Amino acid sequence: MTNPTHLPSEGLFVGRARSSGATYPLVVTVRDGTVFDITSRTAPTMRDLCEMADPAGHVRSAEGRPIGSLDDIAANSFETGRDPAKPYLLSPVDLQAVKASGVTFVVSLLERVIEEQARGSAEKADAIRADIAGLIGHDLSKLKPGSPEAMEIKAKLISRGAWSQYLEVGIGPDAEIFTKCQPMASVGFGADVGLHPVSTWNNPEPEIAMIAASSGRIVGATIGNDVNLRDVEGRSALLLGKAKDNNASASLGPFIRLFDDKFSIDDVKRAVVRLKVEGEDGFSLEGASSMAEISRSPEELVAAAMGPHHQYPDGLALYLGTMFVPSKDRGEKGKGFTHKVGDIVTISSEKFGALVNRVRLSPDCPHWTYGASHLMRELARADLI
Repeated sequence: MTNPTHLPSEGLFVGRARSSGATYPLVVTVRDGTVFDITSRTAPTMRDLCEMADPAGHVRSAEGRPIGSLDDIAANSFETGRDPAKPYLLSPVDLQAVKASGVTFVVSLLERVIEEQARGSAEKADAIRADIAGLIGHDLSKLKPGSPEAMEIKAKLISRGAWSQYLEVGIGPDAEIFTKCQPMASVGFGADVGLHPVSTWNNPEPEIAMIAASSGRIVGATIGNDVNLRDVEGRSALLLGKAKDNNASASLGPFIRLFDDKFSIDDVKRAVVRLKVEGEDGFSLEGASSMAEISRSPEELVAAAMGPHHQYPDGLALYLGTMFVPSKDRGEKGKGFTHKVGDIVTISSEKFGALVNRVRLSPDCPHWTYGASHLMRELARADLI
């Protein structure tokens, strides 16, 4: 199985890769279809590169060593058929904290309220969705969270008995920020993504993730899959950790696109994120979400996650949330969408390329055994730190 990253021809892209020529993960960039190793004592990790005053300038001037064509390395990045003796891609972040923001689009607000009202039952979702949508509509992209207008809509839902803690983070003054996975635990292009075996109602969440330095300065962005267990979170929001943070449940990549004179935060705000799910049973699903409909800006969400109130000395990768929650029936009518093992999920955006992963159960995905301590030891042995 092969699938190209569809990386744009222009732009400064950085990522990480494994190669048999080094014991440590490589920091890499892409030039004219070739992947170059730019690991150095100046920037031995992606964290160090993102902490620089001018990450884009460093990457542009770094000499580097070619390790192979992007097409070949991407093809070898899939768990199925991977040759570990040849280079393959990893998640583009390493020491950064991996966090996520939720309920940042009205559709995700609606679906989270539905999950809670349905108590994890997919069968009840359609009736609740129609009832709540009739009250608040489908487009709240112009609604400012915490505003008088938002509080009026919240009051309507409360009077209908549809109040939810999700309303508080969806249209209230404070954003929802949670831990998606530990540093070094995210997976990249071609990797398997995992579902906890207890879940029978789940979905991919196609999102853009901001990459911020420890100062809070946003240096670039990537795309990601914030794999979600709808039934688990629907039973109780206090089960968010179990719904969100499992082995191989956080995917990022294929590369970070750094901000430069041709790419900025405004491009992120105009981006359209597309999702495609292809099942071994012949099922297919496609959809798209526009960042123009997000209720809180990327800058606001990063500021909510980090600042004087909370520091991240190794920087941050922050998923921005999704408006696309698939509800297309898969099988019995009214039960909506859920994953099946073997699904191929493709998340793409014009300025970022495509992130492709296969769905498996978390215990069956490669276990996370390589952490920050392992990285530090290998870089020290290579005299890079």
